[in-house]
Amino acid sequence: MSDLWAVKRQLADALNEHNLEAVLEVFSPDAVLVSPFGVAEGHEQIGWMYEQVFRSFPDFQLIVWYEATACDAPMMVEWTATGTHLGPILLPDGREMEATNRPVTFRGTCASFVEDGKIKTHREYFDQLELYTQLGLGLAEVAS
Repeated sequence: MSDLWAVKRQLADALNEHNLEAVLEVFSPDAVLVSPFGVAEGHEQIGWMYEQVFRSFPDFQLIVWYEATACDAPMMVEWTATGTHLGPILLPDGREMEATNRPVTFRGTCASFVEDGKIKTHREYFDQLELYTQLGLGLAEVAS
């Protein structure tokens, strides 16, 4: 394992501590974060994105259960996220959904590229339908 993995683990620790300053410390100033919630570029946008997660799920926790340590480019992990929906969440159509008080558990994976000791690119992948269904939302037929 390389020191690159220490950076990746710092991110998970900072997320679990809800320490936004520590989260941003692991990203390069011009980093790009891509997730089902959208694309964020730079500390300001990345910080805003994680603030929304912490606001929506104040007890958010990330359990990393697999690290593909044989490869450093990209560094891949699989995780399970848990939390209780206690604050508004921004939906894909731009509306805000008020707190449902429902617990959620969803699985995902992420890939990170680290340069000069900082995360340069971070991509998160998870099934939004898995998350939104647990919040009480479902699919709707779209008129053609």
